[in-house]
Amino acid sequence: MTERIELEARVPDELGGKRLDQIAAAVFPDYSRSSLQSWIRSGDMKVDGKVCKPKEKCFGGELLTLATEVENDDRWEPEDIPLDIIYEDEAIAVINKPAGLVVHPAAGNYSGTLLNGLLYRYPDIASVPRAGIVHRLDKDTSGLMVVAKTLAAHADLVDQLQERSVSREYEAVAIGSMTTGGEVEAPIGRNPATRLKMAVTEGGKYALTHYRIIDRYRAHTHIRLQLETGRTHQIRVHMAHIGYPLVGDPLYAGRLKLPKAATPELVDMLRNFGRQVLHARRLGLVHPVSGEYMVWESDLPADFVELLEVLEGDQQAYVETTEPVF
Repeated sequence: MTERIELEARVPDELGGKRLDQIAAAVFPDYSRSSLQSWIRSGDMKVDGKVCKPKEKCFGGELLTLATEVENDDRWEPEDIPLDIIYEDEAIAVINKPAGLVVHPAAGNYSGTLLNGLLYRYPDIASVPRAGIVHRLDKDTSGLMVVAKTLAAHADLVDQLQERSVSREYEAVAIGSMTTGGEVEAPIGRNPATRLKMAVTEGGKYALTHYRIIDRYRAHTHIRLQLETGRTHQIRVHMAHIGYPLVGDPLYAGRLKLPKAATPELVDMLRNFGRQVLHARRLGLVHPVSGEYMVWESDLPADFVELLEVLEGDQQAYVETTEPVF
């Protein structure tokens, strides 16, 4: 299936002197810059009937015409996968992703992903790049994600993410007892020793993470984090980099270390948690159609809550056994 797009617009005089791709992005804001550049190069977008290059300049008054077809991505099959929809309208959907659900098909996970479930629930989303997925969560990270249901919403959300105006707050449990919050500003790139991992590297991409303490236990800290950038594994890499990796992280936490005199419940939980303790708790953005700033929150999942209760129980048990007797 394909979607036919036919548009035209005059170049406003105030945009005269700018590059064609910059002008196209301004007069056709419903489409991404990369899509517009591709259509200019292919000749689907013309200037006064002529094929031009993206970097060529216009002077004002020229007629831009776009006639193209967008093919639906039929590489992936729709699947009836239960989705926890927090909010939806004609433009976006906000999903509370459970731990264990892969977001996008890849080697070893060609089915059973969030993308497959989106194609089943919203068939028209097949014409949107990556079925509307504009940002991801790791397989074993739970919490909120926004999905674009139209090309226009997709372009708008991509722009918001690039401008860092989307608010993304997480909660996690880190190994170690922190004394204060702070921020980690360190570039992230592929780990040169193994392609499966990311690392703080000199030639990596700029990355900034803010964190603050919610609660502190004997050997662990419950923290809230806010992303300024969205690099792969960013929170996990940054927290490990400063010496406070996340509980249960199979890539960055290293060998399991148990607190001295830990309760049997805590020992069992730390040995068997099975995933990084990380949850995308809060999401805020400007709605692509209404322009309203909207915020959603998600409760902590049951395993996260249970870990906090066990940590609190371990703390109380340790205090009781170490208090002096008079």
